[in-house]
Amino acid sequence: MIGFMKVKITAVFMLGAGLLSAASDAPKRLEASAEAIKEVMGIPDKSIPQDLLGKAQCFVIVPGLKKGAFIIGGKYGKGFATCRKKDGVGWSAPGAVRVEGGSFGFQIGGAEADVFMLIMNAKGMDRLLSTKFTLGGEASVAAGPVGRSTQAETDAALTAEILTWSRQSGLFAGLALNGATLREDSDWNKELYGKALKNREIITGNVPAPAAAAGLLDELNKYSSRK
Repeated sequence: MIGFMKVKITAVFMLGAGLLSAASDAPKRLEASAEAIKEVMGIPDKSIPQDLLGKAQCFVIVPGLKKGAFIIGGKYGKGFATCRKKDGVGWSAPGAVRVEGGSFGFQIGGAEADVFMLIMNAKGMDRLLSTKFTLGGEASVAAGPVGRSTQAETDAALTAEILTWSRQSGLFAGLALNGATLREDSDWNKELYGKALKNREIITGNVPAPAAAAGLLDELNKYSSRK
């Protein structure tokens, strides 16, 4: 019994230490997000379709989503959300988000996977800017088409508020992500902006983007600035 308690306490401590570390590497994760977008969009036949990206209201990326035995629901990841500026040109400063739980359309095993989301309309954007919402619950979600998709695939995808994709070990595919909770991450926002800010304030309030976000915004503007 004592041995079991030691193992349990050690596991909880290790998890806590990992989450504490995760709360202090937001700039590094912004760089990882930029690199992930660059790599995915650099292969047109196996990327997020350009026309869908052009129609999207917001973009969410969670680099290195993890599957872990100690996380309820088995999935955990932290990333960023950014939306079109009010005039439709360029992207807002990024707000930090956290993904927890949920089921995937394929099994990611114990490896990490980069997750990408397009929010396709104003209704989905409003949900994104709330404190918390559930994919496939409050917001309709569908696996996104890949590359030079047919018009039928694109039309079908546009019926969903949110489209999702995943990349693992070089494989990029549409992802049916249902039941996951997406919420803002106040710790990372405070780290990046020097004060407590809600994602709605950051994304809709013309807040200057931190220097670490330059690469992420450059990549999005490169592929979809709506100039």
